Amino acid sequence: MKIKKATFLRLATRPEDFLPGHYPEIALAGRSNVGKSSLLNTLAGQRNLARTSNTPGKTRAVHYYLFNDAFCMVDLPGYGYARVSRSELQKWGPLIESFLMDRPSLKLLLHVVDIRHAPSEEDKQMAAWLNHLEIPALVVATKMDKIPRGKREGQKILIARTLEKDPSAILLFSAKTREGRDKLLKTLQEHLAT
Repeated sequence: MKIKKATFLRLATRPEDFLPGHYPEIALAGRSNVGKSSLLNTLAGQRNLARTSNTPGKTRAVHYYLFNDAFCMVDLPGYGYARVSRSELQKWGPLIESFLMDRPSLKLLLHVVDIRHAPSEEDKQMAAWLNHLEIPALVVATKMDKIPRGKREGQKILIARTLEKDPSAILLFSAKTREGRDKLLKTLQEHLAT
């Protein structure tokens, strides 16, 4: 699949603001500062489609992006960042839950993790929850350029074990080098075709 066009559509801070689901959707979920915005920008071939920040916890709403006038990439609020107020965190949980609970247009969820670290308790909870809800999910391990090639397979196996996944179901990705981009786009195309 080639991405010829990508635009920001809207953000939703309440379930009532969610788009009605006229387009097939691919959602992204992951801890704050895991690289979801960079992943989106790399897929789109644009630098500033999704805002990136060195400060975790900036994505506080559901962001919709329209790709190729054909499908939406949906960036969910990052989870697991301690410096965000408890009241703010309590808003995000139900927002993410509301989005995932009844979304016939959702074709795939990209569960984004950082390859440099073992998945957190929140990552494990997300993986278990997606499994329970029977939502098709792909684990994307970002920032692969930040560790030596010789350590990547070991980290991939660690992530797979921790999240109770088959290692072949973990896709390695780098926004900096674009490694993994073509493979991820191919996977998206396969899921969008179903």
